[in-house]
Amino acid sequence: MNEKIEKWGIYEACFQGPKEGNPFLEVKFTVVFKHERKLVEVDGFYDGDGTYKVRLMPSILGNWIFTTKSNVVSLDARSGSLECVEATANNHGQVRVKEKFHFEYTDGTPHYSFGTTCYAWINQSVELQEKTLETLKNSPFNKIRMCIFPKHYDYNHNEPLLYAYEGSLEEGFNFTKFNPEFFRHLEKRILDLQQIGIECDLILFHPYDRWGFSKMSAENDDMYLKYIVSRLSSFRNIWWSLANEYDMFMDSTTNIPTKTIDDWERLAYIVQRNDPYQHLRSIHNCLKFYDYGKPWVTHCSIQRIDAFKTSENTNEWRKLYGKPIVIDECGYEGNINHGWGNITGKEMTRRFWEGVVRGGYVGHGETYVHPEDILWWAHGSELHGTSPTRIAFLRGIIEAAPGAINPIDTGSLGFNPYWDVTVGTVKEDYYLFYFGFYQPTFRTFKMPEGKKYKVELIDTWDMTITQMEGNFSGDFRIEMSGKQYMAVRMTREY
Repeated sequence: MNEKIEKWGIYEACFQGPKEGNPFLEVKFTVVFKHERKLVEVDGFYDGDGTYKVRLMPSILGNWIFTTKSNVVSLDARSGSLECVEATANNHGQVRVKEKFHFEYTDGTPHYSFGTTCYAWINQSVELQEKTLETLKNSPFNKIRMCIFPKHYDYNHNEPLLYAYEGSLEEGFNFTKFNPEFFRHLEKRILDLQQIGIECDLILFHPYDRWGFSKMSAENDDMYLKYIVSRLSSFRNIWWSLANEYDMFMDSTTNIPTKTIDDWERLAYIVQRNDPYQHLRSIHNCLKFYDYGKPWVTHCSIQRIDAFKTSENTNEWRKLYGKPIVIDECGYEGNINHGWGNITGKEMTRRFWEGVVRGGYVGHGETYVHPEDILWWAHGSELHGTSPTRIAFLRGIIEAAPGAINPIDTGSLGFNPYWDVTVGTVKEDYYLFYFGFYQPTFRTFKMPEGKKYKVELIDTWDMTITQMEGNFSGDFRIEMSGKQYMAVRMTREY
């Protein structure tokens, strides 16, 4: 009887083969999956102790058959089958780009990205990892940026529980022999995230390293990417991030880049070519933006490079790149010594509202001083800031809108009466005005004639929504509170 696998789930087949020598280098193993309407070819991978695995994320209901191909007799010409059945309620497939600037799941369900960053949470104690998952489960976040390799940086100097390769810091690592135990642990955590509805924005390389993982040879880099994609591309909640701060891969003595743009393009091509499902792909900057216009880039993963102006650039970046704008680092709520890590909860919340109302997506991070240096941004564990509750409030407002929000098209009004306020809209059915750090006591609005709107005053900090009496059309005045961080929502009444 065929094994039943839900649509966009993971089918896994295991085979026994050679374990002598170096199977990671010496054994070639691919599998062709066939459906009457589709063919998918994937790479298998070695999982240690003579075990070889292959995975499929089936996207079409019905029967699938497969045949293996290998340079090893025991792995060649093996066959099998599975049946793809309907997805369960919380399985919407993988996230993809929708209407140029936004996201949706494969089944058409909108995905409004509200992300956070926990770079090295899988490299902490099991107790901390479990605490992080519990915190995430009760948070407003539906995406997390995280590293594969451990990170060495301020407030983050501990050794990981497991390494991706055989070896040790003292004796060195063998970059041609992976540690399957590490990857099984990584997979478990990605599935844990999937169970609570969180996308895993997986950072493949980063420069904050004392183990040598950021300075492997080109051949080792290529081998690593092929292995990681063969293991993880069947996980529907994966996003590929080629690098965190790609432009910081520098030789410390010569200040010459250790990875050039040509290197990054080669690495991106490997990911794209070997991922049969074409998960979302991007690369993250420090001081200099990557060319997000490159065809392999599906969305912009941005760290702001201006010390003060952040999400206010969303409109400009949308026009420049014509892709979804995800500001993965707009700064961190916290109180550490670094300027990027000590903005207030109010400022973090303001940056979210500015970016989201302008038709982008903004990422959270937290860096509060901790007696044991357990900072959310690196270790996970618990959140201590004031912004997550307000971000949850914003997420509820965005998900209740009649569609994805875009910057106002002033052509629909024939003029631009809103040059001094941030405005997002869903056609002419819905408007969201955000006043940020301004504090008007009243505001005169100029809306399309003949169309009536329900008007609500939103206090984005106190998280209250007050509906104004009656319906409004054309030119009208709304009395406001004179407080900062206010918004006005207008919904067309039919």
